[in-house]
Amino acid sequence: MITSTLTGHVAEVVVDHPPVNALPVAGWFELADAVRAVGARPDVRVVVLRAEGRGFNAGIDIKEVRADTGYAALIGASRGCFAAFAAVYECAVPVIAAVHGYCLGGGIGLAGNSDVIVASEDATFGLPEVDRGALGAATHLSRLVPQHKARAMMYTSATATAAELHAFGSVLRVVPKDQLRPTALEVAAQIAAKDPAVIRMAKEAFNGIDPWDVKRSYRYEQGYTFELNLSGVSDRLREAFGQDKPAGSPGEAEE
Repeated sequence: MITSTLTGHVAEVVVDHPPVNALPVAGWFELADAVRAVGARPDVRVVVLRAEGRGFNAGIDIKEVRADTGYAALIGASRGCFAAFAAVYECAVPVIAAVHGYCLGGGIGLAGNSDVIVASEDATFGLPEVDRGALGAATHLSRLVPQHKARAMMYTSATATAAELHAFGSVLRVVPKDQLRPTALEVAAQIAAKDPAVIRMAKEAFNGIDPWDVKRSYRYEQGYTFELNLSGVSDRLREAFGQDKPAGSPGEAEE
């Protein structure tokens, strides 16, 4: 599901969980462990986070949550997403997110907490949470688009294109899909060529001057998702979603 490779001083962490890279609970923790492991290596100077298949990330595996008669899967998914997002944000070296296809729900958390984003022309970004009876990752969407755009996207479940995010300045480069990995590695090489001690301190300094604590604000959001689940609203909307969507739909996302 998650693989890590090292070429020179550039580590690649690759997610490959067909059909739509909607990760189960174990997958989120595995991703967190992988990012933390490569970031802790003294010979790694930059991390490229990317995915295989139809899209970058489609959030959590809703089928796993629906199949659970209690709340263990929901709690696990929430904690797993929190761990993975935090691992990207707290990674000792810069993380480059190479985004293609859909970037939904948990994908927004990963991309929003990364240091640099490159995207393919077909990339779309969104939070379909409202349609699934959940909330979350507004913290990270607000790092990608202006405030009112983020609110509109959350309330309507609309998506934004890579070109739009490039215009906002949150996506560094938009390239044809076959150029996504080479472009991400090109940017990674530029960072890896710098003095590693300076780059590590630059990452720590940027995190230190962030206008808000992304971990605390995301945890605050998660409380409302729990309220929606306890009230029964989430079960009703997830059941309706399961009936309306074909198997393997990239819309299977929430956190």
